[in-house]
Amino acid sequence: MFTGIVQATARIAAIHDRAGLRTFTLEFPEGFCQDLAIGASVATDGVCLTVTELVSPTQARFDVMLQSLNITTLGQYREGQHVNVERAAKDGAEIGGHPLSGHVDCTGTLIERRELENNLVWRVALPETHRRYVFAKGYIAIHGASLTVAEVNRDAGWFEVWLIPETRRATVFEEQQVGAQLNVEIERSTQVLVDTVREAVHESLGRLAPLLQALLAEKGQSLDDYLPTPPQP
Repeated sequence: MFTGIVQATARIAAIHDRAGLRTFTLEFPEGFCQDLAIGASVATDGVCLTVTELVSPTQARFDVMLQSLNITTLGQYREGQHVNVERAAKDGAEIGGHPLSGHVDCTGTLIERRELENNLVWRVALPETHRRYVFAKGYIAIHGASLTVAEVNRDAGWFEVWLIPETRRATVFEEQQVGAQLNVEIERSTQVLVDTVREAVHESLGRLAPLLQALLAEKGQSLDDYLPTPPQP
C-alpha cells in the first residue's frame, strides 16, 4: 500500500527491453534506498513496481510486464526522464493522502493547463469507463500523487485538480504539458460504492433496466445521473 504522498523524483538511468518485458534502472536521491531490499515495492508514477536488483546505494532495477506497459505510461518513457516515486508504506504510517494500491486503472489526458497565482489547475480527460467514479471533493491519484478533485463535468468527460506550490516542487508535474498522458488510480471505496449501488438498482429494475436506459438516452441522460452521490471524504 502507498499513501499518495510523493517522496522524491527519480531519474531513469537505463531501459532494457526484452520480449514482453521492460527493465528500468532508476537512480534515486541519496538516502532513498536505505534498507531497500529485493522484493520491495516502489510506486513509480503511480505504478507499483518490485525491486529485482540493487545496483548501487542509489540505483535499483525493476521489471515491468507487458500488461503494465500497455495500460500505463511506462511504455512511453525514455532514458533521462524523471518519475514520481514513493516507497511502500510501513505498518502504522501516517496516510497523508489516501490509500493507494499502485494498480493504475487507466490513463487520462491533460487537456488544459491554467496558471493562477500560486496555483496550477489541470483539466484531465478520462475514458468513459471510469468517469462514473470521479466526484467533486473526492480523491483521485495522478502519477501516484493523491489529489482532491475540484470540479467534474462527467458529460464532457473531464475533471479538474489544483496543484499547490509544494506539490509542483516535489513532483514531475511541472514538466507535464497539454497532451501529456497521466496514470490514474481511482479511489477504491468510491468505486466499490458506485458499483454496488449500480448493481442493486439494476437488480431491482430487472428487465426494465434496458428500457429505462434507452428512454433516458433519448433525452441525453443516463441512469447514472439518478444514482446517489458517494459521501465526501
